[in-house]
Amino acid sequence: MAGKPILHYFNGRGRMECIRWLLAAAGVEFEEKFIEKPEGLDKLKNDGSLMFQQVPMAEIDGMKLVQTRAILNYIAAKHNLYGKDMKERALIDMYSEGVADLGEMIMHLPLCPPAEKDAKLTLIREKTTNRYLPAFENVLKSHGQDYLVGNKLSRADIHLVELLYYVEELDPSLLASFPLLKALKARVSNLPAVKKFLQPGSQRKPPTDEKKIEEARRAFKF
Repeated sequence: MAGKPILHYFNGRGRMECIRWLLAAAGVEFEEKFIEKPEGLDKLKNDGSLMFQQVPMAEIDGMKLVQTRAILNYIAAKHNLYGKDMKERALIDMYSEGVADLGEMIMHLPLCPPAEKDAKLTLIREKTTNRYLPAFENVLKSHGQDYLVGNKLSRADIHLVELLYYVEELDPSLLASFPLLKALKARVSNLPAVKKFLQPGSQRKPPTDEKKIEEARRAFKF
């Protein structure tokens, strides 16, 4: 029997958090090895563990997988969170990419120079309420089902709900006009595995603050 997946990253959200969410939602226990100093990253590079010399990296089923989307695709396919056929998978990919676009903007916000932060936040609010959330609300409205694709939980639902938590951290009022998304968030959050992950003391990471940015700068020398 294969051991638990081992995730290699720093002790923060970044590009690993969506992997943590997906594993947790699939009910998969995992271990983490945090990179705290440049030497930790250099060791992984030097022993050939990082194909492109960067993390996230997941040791899973005897493989050392890098590239966030490749890791997510593998986990989703393995745990039946990737649709029943190619058409469903295409929709799941499309929705997941939309989530990633907005998520990327939110992820980079703490790194934004102070003078540019207000403008960046205004742009994120505008795209959240006028582009991304209406699109997902309309998907749920169009078929009247509980989940985005095939009336069955998929990685797209999990990624979207993770994103909704980040949107709520920015400004809870941004979700006010999207009742179906709020219902999806509640539905997914109440699934036993997700509910456990949302509890204090889990491997879910807190919002990125100045301290976390400094930790990342030390580890990754940026």
